[in-house]
Amino acid sequence: MRATEHVRRRRLGLVGGLAAAGLVLAGCGGGAPAAEPDRTLRIVTTVAPVTSIVAAVAGDRATIDGLVPEGTNSHTFDPPPRAARVLSSADVVFVNGLQLEEPTKRLATENMAEGARLVELGTTVLPESQYIYDFSFPREEGKPNPHLWTDPTWAVRYAGLVRDTLVAADPAGAETYVTNFRSFEAGANRLSEALRADQQTIPNGKRELLTYHDAYAYFARTYGWNVIGAIQPESFDEPTPQEVARLIDQIRAEQVPVIFGSEVFPSAVLAEVGRATGARYEDTLRDDDLPGAPGEPEHSWAGLMRYNYVTMIKGLGGQAPRLEALDIAPAVPDTANYPQ
Repeated sequence: MRATEHVRRRRLGLVGGLAAAGLVLAGCGGGAPAAEPDRTLRIVTTVAPVTSIVAAVAGDRATIDGLVPEGTNSHTFDPPPRAARVLSSADVVFVNGLQLEEPTKRLATENMAEGARLVELGTTVLPESQYIYDFSFPREEGKPNPHLWTDPTWAVRYAGLVRDTLVAADPAGAETYVTNFRSFEAGANRLSEALRADQQTIPNGKRELLTYHDAYAYFARTYGWNVIGAIQPESFDEPTPQEVARLIDQIRAEQVPVIFGSEVFPSAVLAEVGRATGARYEDTLRDDDLPGAPGEPEHSWAGLMRYNYVTMIKGLGGQAPRLEALDIAPAVPDTANYPQ
């Protein structure tokens, strides 16, 4: 998504974004939306990558509503009180966890119906011994880096937990959920293999990331990348002048060729840092904002990750033929509601 599209999305506002997605958070009449007759479960999710993973496993046996509008800072998103209506109708609520969506989690626990289940994917699958604390998520703040989904190996674990949860909630759909999980797993494995092959083309093996928002810590640990630093303070404000000065010194000392910004966090400061150091400012990485439009193959977890990997590899001087040739079309249609 280019900057102009990003600004347009942000100006839509929360109410407009949710209404455009067809989500009944905007008080359009009363009551929750009626489930489609051939769908068993009613599921609520948070950020778009989680919604996509859940949709890939649930297939046509669930109605899925995302809560967090794409292009929104998910770390600071506070759902409006009317979101309680959608949460109260859910059989299952899937959140990333790892303290990413605490306001949504609180609203869910206060409003979910008896017997409904709240599942924190990252908190459940990631052992505490493997928590990563880093530049944007310092240990003293007590919040680990929550971005597990940028690593395909952890995304598969998310999908496995979704499968198990849905089988328990809807035993009649067990075969569907198992089959869909296997398809997602196979696609994630193909993506992982293409990534490992294409990253070898980066000159001198310098798989180094200097990012604005630190969304690739688990990915880096799995695939042998080095996150040199992340510029965004834990407050999610712009860096201070002192931090900018240190950053310029670090870029020059380490001869960093590219600063990878985030299209959700546009930063005039980083553009200026790039000009001051000669490093190219690539401002289009996507942490949780899926490419394309809902219903298109690119608008998926696989499409998101392929876009980011290609952007990083090419930005560092490599080529990405295997990633670019990869078929990322989902095995089942994705009909989830994605707020824009």
